[in-house]
Amino acid sequence: MTKLTRRDFLISTAGITAAASMGNHAFAAAPGELIYKPEEGAKLRVLRWKRFVQGDEDLWNANTKKFTEKTGVEVRIDAEGWEDVRPKAAVAANIGSGPDIIIGWFDDPHQYPDKLLDLSELANYLDKKYGGWYDVCKKYGMRGDKWIALPLGVVGNALCYRESQVKAAGFDSVPKDTAGFLKLCQALKAKGTPVGFALGKAVGDGNNWAHWLLWSHGGMMVDNKGNVVINSPETWAALEYAQQLYKTFVPGTLSWQDPSNNKAFLDNQISMTANGISVYYAAKNSTDPKWQAMAKDIQHAHLPIGPIGKPTELMQITQMMLFKYSKYPNAAKAYLQFMMEADQYNPWMEAAIGYVSQSLKAYEANPIWTVDPKHTVYRDAAALMLDNGHAGPLGTASAAVMADYVVLDMIAAAASGSKTPKEAAAQAAERAKRYYKA
Repeated sequence: MTKLTRRDFLISTAGITAAASMGNHAFAAAPGELIYKPEEGAKLRVLRWKRFVQGDEDLWNANTKKFTEKTGVEVRIDAEGWEDVRPKAAVAANIGSGPDIIIGWFDDPHQYPDKLLDLSELANYLDKKYGGWYDVCKKYGMRGDKWIALPLGVVGNALCYRESQVKAAGFDSVPKDTAGFLKLCQALKAKGTPVGFALGKAVGDGNNWAHWLLWSHGGMMVDNKGNVVINSPETWAALEYAQQLYKTFVPGTLSWQDPSNNKAFLDNQISMTANGISVYYAAKNSTDPKWQAMAKDIQHAHLPIGPIGKPTELMQITQMMLFKYSKYPNAAKAYLQFMMEADQYNPWMEAAIGYVSQSLKAYEANPIWTVDPKHTVYRDAAALMLDNGHAGPLGTASAAVMADYVVLDMIAAAASGSKTPKEAAAQAAERAKRYYKA
């Protein structure tokens, strides 16, 4: 992973755009700068996921207002639940009508690459200006040698836990291996402070921890050639582990969506979950003394390493897609660029205390990652994460398997006992083969 000093960061982000200092509606480019001049009368519609931390939404809207003041382009922002963005994007792609820009999840752009505008010029400009894209972001954003989406950032996922309850269970910290982690969860359950991990249709939290569990034991959906290999001894071992872990869960996790574990944690129903920094954000910024006290007790840690012997974490990348049906492609590209430039991106990350971590390496040096040590674990999300196609290529099939919750459903079925590990793995393989026909 590339580490930049504060000085490197300031140098790489200096002089955002000459046009910004020239007043509203100015589009003259300084040497090395990229300027898109919006079409006359341009108006944009942007669809994004609903915020989990208020600072994200506040600064996103403030930055959008700045863009309108600078360019004269009106921008309408619609927000949908996390699980609703994907189907709405698919409908827009199929009918050729809808929001100009949709901010979606994972490798969704690979489901309809021919419906998206080429963003290579903009992506390459940002790459050179801000220290380069992380490799995993390139893999998600590119189809062949063309950028079909612009990775906005990564909603980091980590263990969020109550330090006092972990210590009461006899552990100084969260074990770094899966065997020790299971013992901790069993001890927390015995103390009356159970854990909880989402097993419902949770786009982020459910998918993230389920893929980690599978990969940590050496299981994978496909091999590097795209052959379905999910029905394997490694997967069975992962599912047997899931069965033991599930016994330590609070009731109800089979129906949990992304907000569910946040609510359960803040309501003192669970001692630990896998989540973004949103739980800590809510507690830290609350006026309730009980939540403020909880914030002091909250700690974060990376998910443990399994028998495979190396980190195997999935993080939730979010990407900005510009559809070919847009009547105002230049205005849309200008908006994408504006939101990724340092004058907007840095304050946005800071307002959300790193809820969405950077996709460009220069932003590693943002002070939000060190001002509070509890933020730091989320800084390295893009540098650490695997992509959801692991170990095969990203594409239409991997996107469809993710959208259909094949891995998450498999984990849920085996963990809850509705299917044996071998039955659950066999069913997942048959579902996956429908998408990986080639």
